[in-house]
Amino acid sequence: MTTRPLFEARQLACIRDDRVLFSGLDFQVQGGQVLLIEGPNGSGKTSLLRILTGLRNPDEGELVWCGTTVVELAALFYQDVAYVGHMNGMKDDLSVTENLKFTQALAIAALSIDEGLRKVGLDGYQDTPIRYLSAGQRRRLALARLLCTQKRLWILDEPFTSLDKASIKMFESYIEDHVAAGGITIMTSHHDTGLPAHIVQKIELRP
Repeated sequence: MTTRPLFEARQLACIRDDRVLFSGLDFQVQGGQVLLIEGPNGSGKTSLLRILTGLRNPDEGELVWCGTTVVELAALFYQDVAYVGHMNGMKDDLSVTENLKFTQALAIAALSIDEGLRKVGLDGYQDTPIRYLSAGQRRRLALARLLCTQKRLWILDEPFTSLDKASIKMFESYIEDHVAAGGITIMTSHHDTGLPAHIVQKIELRP
């Protein structure tokens, strides 16, 4: 019996400034998989992620989640999505804990804030304002939001930016744990990942 894909794109197209970034794009992702989006700068990788998160509408095509179009599901779909973009999306004047509290207020909590911070190596920084963190620490905090909320679909734009090799390896292990539990991760990355080949599906965008 064929397993229905958890997430599916059908004939997606994206046009920016009268230029077609991509068209006729199809993919299917099962729970337990990582979809790695590759392509040179300007090929539309970030635009595609914005479409997948609902921050931008496709110019053509549709998205399907659990057999129902995202348009029909509306807010129910976005309750399943966690997005970390190029920008970390945090308030500099708030503390580490306050930023994660804001995230958890919008979703079902998976870990306590202290446990999430421990897992990303930021234990002891709970009361530190974001503006005092290094670029790598800010990125680890942004990714900690994935661990502190229950979301089946992780969408990550260059998640390893500003991270050292040890931190990259740590977050790759968390991605593996997420998909092993039946989740999906869709990501772009300029780095060669250490993720097991059998869980990774790749698509390449060309300008």
